Amino acid sequence: MIERLTHRWRQETAEQEAAIAAGTLSPDDAYALAFFPPAFVAAVDAALEAYEQEIARLDPPTDEAVWAAVERVVVALNDIDVEFGQHIETMTREELCAYIEEVLADAGIDVDALLERRGVDEVAGEWRDW
Repeated sequence: MIERLTHRWRQETAEQEAAIAAGTLSPDDAYALAFFPPAFVAAVDAALEAYEQEIARLDPPTDEAVWAAVERVVVALNDIDVEFGQHIETMTREELCAYIEEVLADAGIDVDALLERRGVDEVAGEWRDW
């Protein structure tokens, strides 16, 4: 199973908090504290977990069911982004898109074939506002 992005975000935040406490990092240089506040991470984590579970339950994973699950997670992430003041930046956006596709691949779904059948370049593109 792939590691959820939010696990890494929490780790980066904890490492930077420890470095600030140790005096080896200025609070101004602690990007993780600004980009990954706990409430934002918890909200994204919940959306990703629901998506992972939905994809895992698909039997069989039809294109329609897969696209519906992708739409739900992307719309949920859109809502989270708005709630937190457009918090999803370029790097985070790319990571989230890759993660959504990795979950599909981990479930045995041929992502390239899925994209080709739909005529799109990325799974999140149709619904993504971030």
